[in-house]
Amino acid sequence: MTDTHANPEYSTDQEILGRAEVDDIEAILHAADDWDRGEVIHAVEDNADALFTWNYEKGERPRLDKLYEKAKTSQWNAQTDLDWSIEVDPHTAFSIMTEMGPEQTFSEPGSPLEHWGDKEWAEFSYESLSWRLSQFMHGEQGALLCTAKIVETVPWIDAKYYAATQVVDEARHVEVFAKYLDEKVDANFYPMNPHLGMLIDDIINDSRWEMTYLGKQIMVEGLALAAFGFMRQMTTEPLLKELLRYVMSDEARHVAFGVLSLQEFYGELTQAEIRERQEFAFEASVRMRDRFIQQEVWERMGVPIRPVAERLLDLPEEQKIFQQMLFSKIVPNCKKLGLLDGGDGWLRKRFTEIGVIQFEDWTDTADEFETFALDAEESA
Repeated sequence: MTDTHANPEYSTDQEILGRAEVDDIEAILHAADDWDRGEVIHAVEDNADALFTWNYEKGERPRLDKLYEKAKTSQWNAQTDLDWSIEVDPHTAFSIMTEMGPEQTFSEPGSPLEHWGDKEWAEFSYESLSWRLSQFMHGEQGALLCTAKIVETVPWIDAKYYAATQVVDEARHVEVFAKYLDEKVDANFYPMNPHLGMLIDDIINDSRWEMTYLGKQIMVEGLALAAFGFMRQMTTEPLLKELLRYVMSDEARHVAFGVLSLQEFYGELTQAEIRERQEFAFEASVRMRDRFIQQEVWERMGVPIRPVAERLLDLPEEQKIFQQMLFSKIVPNCKKLGLLDGGDGWLRKRFTEIGVIQFEDWTDTADEFETFALDAEESA
């Protein structure tokens, strides 16, 4: 992240993304070169101060207090609230995603996969499910660390109270995805995708508490909420469907927590400070887009990755529905925070370039989080 509030000149794409062109294939594919995949322990320097507050007045921020009270009554147990006796066939649990995505994209003559048959696509479906769930699991551990950092660094007692409940939520999410992968998918976990890993490293490394909120609560958690919802709609596997329902009930509160906390803070920032946060929101969006090339899956299946990546990045807009839908929570939340049109509207222009601006008027998570609650769905 570039310290643009100390520098009157705005950052270039090279400074924001580490490459001059957003769709630079070589840079995207070689991001993994410097990423540590082999170690069990991955260390990131955390430059934050741990803040005490002597103001214990609970409820000074009523909407945060409401989230905290809701969180206390919404805890669930991954071991007992889900029916782990359900038999799962991981080879069919996610096959519909293959039918509507890559198989259609790579079926025409000249495609690097034009000779694939049902066997190869079934294997891809299984590996893709393993990869997606592995990234969910790794991302939830990233959320666990980031939320523990928020407890330390946020200066408001209402936010500390709520963040403490989110730490419990995130631990439960790591647990439930790991259990599902181990017991139901029976797959070798995929390592954390380098694009996701570098983004989370940046979030943890930044010393400012509100950048942790923006990076994790708004960007990573916002994309995760949309991805969970999309997967839940598409899968017919009952245990996965129920698991995602429980996780989404928590995630909606987490994203709302970020929106409500940052609304107050962003109202006091200068134009240069807003621009810095716009640039980071764009960087995070591109990194998360890049990870959905699923480079690790193609490599495991012995497919040359460059022609596949080129084709995925060059898809016509009408075939990018899944990729675009992942931003359906991020864009309206950025708009509510004033990031979309802050300054000269730089982030609006960049979101337009990557084809996701159409979600700007969708409901933001701070206004809809209660519709994700378990009791709300049961009532419906």
